[in-house]
Amino acid sequence: MDIRPVSYDHPDAVKLNAEVQAEYVERYGEADLTVMDPAHFEPPRGLYLLAYDAQGRPVASGGWRSQERGEEGHSDGDAEIKRMFVVREARGQGLARRILAALEDSARAAGRVRMALETGTEQPEAIALYTSSGYAPVPKFGLYRFEESSRCYAKPLV
Repeated sequence: MDIRPVSYDHPDAVKLNAEVQAEYVERYGEADLTVMDPAHFEPPRGLYLLAYDAQGRPVASGGWRSQERGEEGHSDGDAEIKRMFVVREARGQGLARRILAALEDSARAAGRVRMALETGTEQPEAIALYTSSGYAPVPKFGLYRFEESSRCYAKPLV
């Protein structure tokens, strides 16, 4: 697997984002309405990664963007994980764990103090990944903080 940084609006990222949105519709009945801008993921205030298989196909994604304390409930120094996704045929190979580790390293190097994320009850495999990687439940933040199915987790980076 080849994991490389790309822009959030790179054609391969757009392709995988469409797939993850389709999966959200399957699981939750609607796409994620969180506002995302390619500038959010530009280093040093963020990073977006894609994993490519041996045939050069994009098979996994994940990014982080800087967040600070505000009305949506983030904390100062947060690196918010967004768009962690592995295509169905590539699941079970440890790709999400590899991308997550790379995102944590990048955010730590950028001076972020905490990785934070929001997921939902319809993504038990995501919850299992994060909890097995040292993430603990935290007060809800973000667009879906008032939704019953929302779950938020965080992990200190320092």
